[in-house]
Order: sequence, then C-alpha cells, then structure tokens
Amino acid sequence: MRILLDAHISGRTVGKALIEDDHDVRALDSEIELEGLSDPEVLELAAAEGRVLVTANIRDFEPLLREWAGESRSHAGVILVPSSVRNEAFGVLISGVEKTLADTVQEEWTNRVEWLRRG
Repeated sequence: MRILLDAHISGRTVGKALIEDDHDVRALDSEIELEGLSDPEVLELAAAEGRVLVTANIRDFEPLLREWAGESRSHAGVILVPSSVRNEAFGVLISGVEKTLADTVQEEWTNRVEWLRRG
C-alpha cells in the first residue's frame, strides 16, 4: 500500500516498520523537502501520489475532507488516528495501520476515511 505519514507520526519508527511490511511509505518528518507543508498541501500530495494519508490532526483534516467532498475533489484515502493514541505509541500505530489496511487494495481507499483500528 502507498502511504503518507503526517508530520507527527514517526517515519523513522512507524514508517520503517511499515516499509518492512512491504508498504511504500513517505513520511513528512523524514524528508526535508516536505517540511512545512500546509494541511491542504499534505492532502494534495497524498492525492497526487495515490497515498493513504495517516494523520492524528483530526481538527484540521476533518473540515478539509468535508471541503474536498463538497467540491467533488478526490483523495487516495485517510486514516484518522484518535487523540487517545499518543504519537509515541509506535506499536499501537503500526498494528493499527496494518489492521485498518488489512484485506483492502489501494483502489478501495479512494475517498475513504476510516478511524485507526485497534486491538
């Protein structure tokens, strides 16, 4: 699966584990050229590259996703990480992303928004 990790999700730890599980991962915190992108730019990058965005920034992305839906703009999918999951909970994030993506293919994620699945 092609994935983009938002700025507060560790590319070094979470991204590395997902890559080891055969996912194609980019992470905002791991690529200097991606630093400082605005939320709309992050969603546009994920959409342009066909990547499922994983973000804990619910407050900013929920309205942005509603705006895109209202404009009939398409994205490649979003996994929302609830505030109850800390950014440092690497195991929970890794297994949650894996569980949320399980039994799906990239094309099924077009315009799909799901909460991170746990346990």
